[in-house]
Amino acid sequence: MASNVVANARRGKQPARASRIHALWENIKSLAGAILIYLVINTFLVAAYRIPSGSMIPTLLIGDWLFVNKAVYGPHIPFTNTHLPSFSEPKRGDVVVFVSPYQPDEAARNEDPTPTLVKRLVGMPGDTLFMRDGLLRVNGIEQRQGFGVVSRPTSGSSQPTDYSELFEWQHKIELPQSRFGPPPKQPQLDTWGPLLVPAGHYFMMGDNRYESKDSRYWGIVPRENIRGRPSFVYYSYRGGDESDRPLPFITDIRWSRIGTRIH
Repeated sequence: MASNVVANARRGKQPARASRIHALWENIKSLAGAILIYLVINTFLVAAYRIPSGSMIPTLLIGDWLFVNKAVYGPHIPFTNTHLPSFSEPKRGDVVVFVSPYQPDEAARNEDPTPTLVKRLVGMPGDTLFMRDGLLRVNGIEQRQGFGVVSRPTSGSSQPTDYSELFEWQHKIELPQSRFGPPPKQPQLDTWGPLLVPAGHYFMMGDNRYESKDSRYWGIVPRENIRGRPSFVYYSYRGGDESDRPLPFITDIRWSRIGTRIH
């Protein structure tokens, strides 16, 4: 009789153990499925990006968090230079998220030499770009100058003559003779070109042009480096030196920025 009782108890434990294992397996499958869905969405559809600098003021502010549409220009397949088919191609004037060309000065400082950046596309393949006294011209047509000129006037004796050895790459795509005149012997921050943008590449600049490290420094961006187009600001707060409040990501939110579409 005692042996029958033990046997029955063992048989009762086995279904209970199997049930727990089955429940655990179902939870693992649910978690794995959720992770897979997140990875697919983050890799191929949308991603979040935080603005760390003021290079795109006033369009984008430090502390803005953006939703980036990764499908619009064709999702990038990780670990390759391949994109899936796109809905549209990058256009002049678009705000674009992309992987920077290699920056040797950042590598020398043990920083990321190919960071993901947000800038405005100002030069398409085949465009001729040049800047004189802070005024950008594309194919000879003066462009809207925006915040950069307001932040640092370039008239009279105040004209900046900033030079960086990083500008020297420009000589590779300069036009020595064109209807726009010769390029300066030494490119400067606001006086350079004319440059001819080669096929399959784009020229990027920040809207805040005197506070932007952009294509003037590290060169033209290959098509395969483009990752998407920001759609709107989904969260924003004043951080760093902009706020004197504790926990500014909670106490100093820019409510008026939330939902702002990016143009």
